[in-house]
Amino acid sequence: MLDPVELLRTTGARDGRLLHLEVLPARPGRTAEWPAWADPDLVAGYRRLGVDQPWAHQVSAADAAHAGRHTIIATGTGSGKSLAAWLPALSAVRAGRAGTAGGPSSGSIKAYDRRSSILYLSPTKALAADQLAGLERLLEAAELRDVRLTTCDGDTPLTERDWARDHADAVLSNPDFLHFSMLPGHRRWQRLLKGLRYVVVDECHAYRGVLGAHVALVLRRLLRLARSYGAAPTVLAASATTAEPALTAARLIGAEPEEITAVTADMAPAGRRTIVLWQPALSAGWPAEGVDLQAGDAQDEPFESGPRRSATAETSELLADLVSAGARTLAFVRSRYGAEVIAEQTRRHLRAVDPDLAGRVAAYRGGYLPEERRDLERSLRSGELLALATTNALELGVDVAGLDAVVMAGWPGTRVSMWQQAGRAGRAGADGVAVLVASEDPLDGYVVHHPETIFGVEATTFDPANPYVLAPHLCAAASELPLTEPDLTLFGLPDASLLEELERRGLLRRRPTGWFWNIARPERPQNLTDLRGGGESPVQIVEAETGTVLGTVDGARADATVHPGAVYIHQGRTFVVDALEDDVALVHEKSDLSYRTKARSESSVRILSVRDEVTWQSRPHGDEVTWRFGDVEVTSRVAGYDRRRLPGMEIVGSYPLDTPERVLATTATWWTVSEEACADAGVGKDSLPGALHAAEHASIGLLPLLATCDRWDIGGLSTAVHPQTGQPTVFVHDGYPGGAGFAERGYRAALEWIRATRDAIVSCGCADGCPACVQSPKCGNGNAPLDKAGAVRLLSLLLRCRGGEAAAEPVGETRA
Repeated sequence: MLDPVELLRTTGARDGRLLHLEVLPARPGRTAEWPAWADPDLVAGYRRLGVDQPWAHQVSAADAAHAGRHTIIATGTGSGKSLAAWLPALSAVRAGRAGTAGGPSSGSIKAYDRRSSILYLSPTKALAADQLAGLERLLEAAELRDVRLTTCDGDTPLTERDWARDHADAVLSNPDFLHFSMLPGHRRWQRLLKGLRYVVVDECHAYRGVLGAHVALVLRRLLRLARSYGAAPTVLAASATTAEPALTAARLIGAEPEEITAVTADMAPAGRRTIVLWQPALSAGWPAEGVDLQAGDAQDEPFESGPRRSATAETSELLADLVSAGARTLAFVRSRYGAEVIAEQTRRHLRAVDPDLAGRVAAYRGGYLPEERRDLERSLRSGELLALATTNALELGVDVAGLDAVVMAGWPGTRVSMWQQAGRAGRAGADGVAVLVASEDPLDGYVVHHPETIFGVEATTFDPANPYVLAPHLCAAASELPLTEPDLTLFGLPDASLLEELERRGLLRRRPTGWFWNIARPERPQNLTDLRGGGESPVQIVEAETGTVLGTVDGARADATVHPGAVYIHQGRTFVVDALEDDVALVHEKSDLSYRTKARSESSVRILSVRDEVTWQSRPHGDEVTWRFGDVEVTSRVAGYDRRRLPGMEIVGSYPLDTPERVLATTATWWTVSEEACADAGVGKDSLPGALHAAEHASIGLLPLLATCDRWDIGGLSTAVHPQTGQPTVFVHDGYPGGAGFAERGYRAALEWIRATRDAIVSCGCADGCPACVQSPKCGNGNAPLDKAGAVRLLSLLLRCRGGEAAAEPVGETRA
């Protein structure tokens, strides 16, 4: 096999695609003795599987959990976090079966009913299935037949659920199953809950934003019910390396950070890992005629500017090169469609080189049958497959070892995800290489030109106190067990006012013994919310002539995507929407359409309250910028749509739409600056709207650098004169009811955020603004007006007010 690093050096250095190469040195591992309390048969099983001694961090975490302390182990990918969780948990089950602590061998039915049990929770069904397979291998190696394991989720048949309730010692599931099935039917699960010793929360860094808030409340409901049955379970959370892991675990279970033991020192061995930051090649036909890059017409570094290939095309070519070199590789992609496209393009590249190699590349994504996924994983492990193009389905813990390289098509969204994906290469102490290919997103461009940003860690952001998330969980909790005054602290309530509001709305009923769910209501309380963030019913897309259901679209996106007159594409067929009503979009097929459609929206932001504010002041000039964080109401409406002619997408017609307004109560951060200060900075009245708009777009694109969110989780608005502030104002708000913590994180790190935003715009090689700096794929105004140079001046003004930093490049010198 050719050295993947040398291959990348050779192909990337000659045309400027390889921007940065960082080598992380190998490190030796440090082991410890098996704990004296560990079950000897389990230890023997681990040894037969090749684990002669555990790593020191595994023992630290296992000891803490065995002692009954809530524990989080936050170490790197492939560091053996599963052993740290399962060793104390399975040892407790074995100890109960041996007759200790009133175990079942005492002959008592009551003792059998309270035998130790384990509940394992993962973000995905695939990970739970993978963990079950690993545990079955361990028990087989340990020659143990008395530990009963099973997975239980929404796909599990009723007969298997009955067996799990009656007999399983360890149930592997997910938070969704807890919310919709186990907790509402807890009386049928009381055997498991009475003996619950450990709750294992795997890959807990995946629970961020609104999903994190939901999962935190589900876990609190679980612990509350377990305590009502006399159990006192220990929570053991496993996470990728993240900032403040003890705080994350405490917020998940409603505890204080000092009650959590955090194990963060990774003592597992690691091979040399090479991180490569890569920008796509210039598009075919660039430079344009008359541009002499060597003479410096564009800028000092000739390969910086100009239109570039997509991250998808670049990743396909890199993947083909690595497969040709014999490297076993994963390519991570953001979407299911992207995984299929990259796999097919890679196969096409390889057919011209070696048709046999083309057959050793496949796609891997959600939507496949479980048997298909297991077969693909098995083929990759065995070497039959050399490469998979995959979504993040293979990011979260699924055991695929022995890989040589990873290619990431675009920034994965957070540093945690980036390191999880990069960690798939070179596992088990072997060398590996990970390549991050920049997409057109401004954050991607910033990251690959600022390598230092990827080597930090970030905190997991979520807010369980969000009343829009909390209220339905309180209803669900009240239906499971009446809510009482002591529950206020568990759910983070300062007082009973939210419960009283739910009582006024007829959802709860107050009795002397607490608050009860109003059983006269027609709905199940668990159906009041969806953990995965969906709030509106999906809209079905139906072919009018045949009645065939072509697909669905999220209800919140229907006005913008399947409004009357919209063009809808399905598997290469083109349709036009005739009508949208009653959660159904009726369409008719129309081939050879010469245009596509794009919706136009309008929005406004009303400030409801200010929670916090700070003023930055430039002493030499007296300019002031005020930052605020608080509650806002965002009103939006799809006002019309444009028809755009193919292939250039020029607007050939604009049409109005009569759609309802949507109101979102959420949280936002916003900054205001006087019109006079803007004028002094070189941004006059004519250019001010475009400068504010460009600054808003770029700051939304860069916020995921600081908060664990995606740009689609947040929105924004800019205006030259806001009716409430009376000044030029830029808002960035969370896209979820009640907020998700992202805007607040931006407010707390405003200086770092604005500096990164300005640097990203300045470093972009375009002349007037592009998708890599100030254009947005979600702009409701068609990315107009935008003033890149004005945005740089405004952001420089903000930085001067904060700390007297030097101004940005004059507009005439903005690199083109």
